[in-house]
Amino acid sequence: MLIGELAQRAGTSTRTLRYYETHGLVRPRRSANGYRVYDEAELRVVHEIRALLAVGFGLDDIRPFVACLRAGHASGDVCPDSVAVLRRKLAEVDAYLDRLGTVRRQLHDQLAQAIIQREEACLRTRQRDG
Repeated sequence: MLIGELAQRAGTSTRTLRYYETHGLVRPRRSANGYRVYDEAELRVVHEIRALLAVGFGLDDIRPFVACLRAGHASGDVCPDSVAVLRRKLAEVDAYLDRLGTVRRQLHDQLAQAIIQREEACLRTRQRDG
């Protein structure tokens, strides 16, 4: 299939496919007239790339998944290098969640303190005016 058909079937643009190609993630063949020609396997690769990008993976993180697919596996996440990336990403997410939990607690405490101070100020105003 030509680049336009691949882009349409993958739900992306031809520009994006060329970008993936410059990063070595997508590998077209060239026809006699120089057109990029893709086989069905490249469609699966593009779907894998897009799915991983959607959950926050960078292009370098995606390489092992693409290599795993190219090695003939039905899924890009079954090879040891892919598993290592998944473990690292999970550890990053866990660290972010810990940080977010800390930020949430700080905001909660700050809000609680602000409410108390506001209620005390309102009470003082009512006592003074009343």
